[in-house]
Amino acid sequence: MNRPALLLAAASLLLSACAQQPPLRGSGDLGVVIERASGSLQIIESTGMSRLARLEGLGDLSHASVVFSRDQRFAYVFGRDGGLTKVDLLEQRIDKRIVQAGNSIGGAISQDGTLIAVGNYEPGGVKVFDAKTLDLVANIPATPLADGSRNSRVVGVTDVPGRRFIYSLFDTDETWLLDFSQGNEPAITRFPDIGKQPYDALLTPEGRYYVAGLFGEDGMGKIDLWHPERGVERILDHYGRGQDKLPVYKMPHLEGWTVAGDQTFVPAIGQHRVLVMDSTSWKQTDAIDVAGQPVFVMARPDARQVWVNFAHPDNGKVQVIDSETHQIIATLEPGPAVLHMEFTARGDQLWLSVRDGHEVQVWDPYRLERLKRLPAESPSGIFFSSRAHETGL
Repeated sequence: MNRPALLLAAASLLLSACAQQPPLRGSGDLGVVIERASGSLQIIESTGMSRLARLEGLGDLSHASVVFSRDQRFAYVFGRDGGLTKVDLLEQRIDKRIVQAGNSIGGAISQDGTLIAVGNYEPGGVKVFDAKTLDLVANIPATPLADGSRNSRVVGVTDVPGRRFIYSLFDTDETWLLDFSQGNEPAITRFPDIGKQPYDALLTPEGRYYVAGLFGEDGMGKIDLWHPERGVERILDHYGRGQDKLPVYKMPHLEGWTVAGDQTFVPAIGQHRVLVMDSTSWKQTDAIDVAGQPVFVMARPDARQVWVNFAHPDNGKVQVIDSETHQIIATLEPGPAVLHMEFTARGDQLWLSVRDGHEVQVWDPYRLERLKRLPAESPSGIFFSSRAHETGL
């Protein structure tokens, strides 16, 4: 083959290889949408409000959650089947997947981005992995039940400053703090009396207070991580399911609580109300009647609005609350089964999943107008890579 022909062949191969690669781009506006019924996810971008790719083979995503690497390139997906999947958002592929337990309920990434902690129902406990390789770093079994049949289920795994993780044990009413600041053998601090059946938790934005919601009794348990030696403080002692004892169709997600300035907005279990607390005293200051049992209560990043979605049978609605006046300023009906909401980092867009409408919608949260609809198969969680730089998400 002569030289011109060789050069032409090389150029053709190079162009073919480039055509097969995603275009060069940053990762700051990327995110993922969980398609819970099919074990798949979509990679999305907020600038053009579009879908970039769809990946399959992620297992049981019926209660999936996601965290991101500090460079915002990789998403770590926690599946209900114990799967931990590392997804390359730029190359749009699964980088690695392991099945590390029989039943998992979320996880967290450490402050320095080097460790991934996974909370497990079966076997009860927490496993910690190297974020690059997904090799096992530590295995911390939870407290065994009194009859010895199994270990307690773990809930509310959250990263806290100082290369630490905190989580609660649903069946044994405890909270544990794992400290990896001195290496990969954690120091463990146990708080034995967090309250009856802690089911999820909130970490305040600066990472100081861990607040566990209690399913088994009225009230919440709070730990000051600046002063863990002070133990557990009980707050909102009369908070709970309400005098009518309404059935709980879907547990609220406490990670969807919102701190807006000097106020904290909390979904009330089994009530058609959003509770308001003073963020300094942790005393209840108001209760806002809403359209159903709230699931996520989320502030727009400027804290001027609070958006609320609901459990069945009111999950076709979303309400918007003015954070200053506590008045409902809009009741929207995006479609059947709104499961999750996610603001872009600076709050110019709100993305929400409409599971039974098989679509994701993008809204302008200032004008309260729908901007776009994107098809998705039974979508649930929406997660943007900007979460990489927030503590406790």
